Amino acid sequence: MKPMNEEHLAVLRRHMVEVIAIYADLAGEELGKAALDERVMAAMLRVPRHLFVPAPAAPFAYQDTPLPIGFDKTVSQPFMVALMTDLLAPQPHEAVLEIGTGLGYQTAILAELAGQVWSVEIIEEFASHAEALLQRLGLSNVGIRIGDGSRGWPERAPFDKILVTAAAEEAPPALLEQLKPMGRMVLPVGSEEQFLTVIDKDSAGHFEARQLIPVRFSRLEAV
Repeated sequence: MKPMNEEHLAVLRRHMVEVIAIYADLAGEELGKAALDERVMAAMLRVPRHLFVPAPAAPFAYQDTPLPIGFDKTVSQPFMVALMTDLLAPQPHEAVLEIGTGLGYQTAILAELAGQVWSVEIIEEFASHAEALLQRLGLSNVGIRIGDGSRGWPERAPFDKILVTAAAEEAPPALLEQLKPMGRMVLPVGSEEQFLTVIDKDSAGHFEARQLIPVRFSRLEAV
């Protein structure tokens, strides 16, 4: 069988976005709305997910499933990437901190929507690969560092929004501190049972958390 070309991949990417829309509609009661933000859906349509997975997994890149990327890690399923981005609601004037770059797919989606993305990755090989790929795609509003994501990126703080792509038993205190007043954090919280959680910080620095749906993410690594 001959390899897929860009036209084939574009068709599969459109299909992926259609499937995301169906899942959002089905989960509408839990999410409080039946559709994800149009800007998020447009970014999902633009970013070539097949470039952000190892070559053997590229033919499966537009299926709505997590895919292995090495080091016992996965890239999240497209619906989860879209949902977490929608909940975060990054805006063109905002600075976003991402914890867990991986190979850079979620980073690329955020870079399409936010003014600046700062991303922390604990695995050096992932960080260097993601940095090179994002530069190749012309996404110049991304900075990546290698380090313990639970500590955030103090030198770049505070952040308008923070997205954590690994589960913690509770929101790391350093990340809460680095979130601006009126800012928002989205992350999976829990140990045995995890829930996708949205944490809002009010103007006085108080936090309000709400749990949405059960999820399963790898653990947030700390050193």
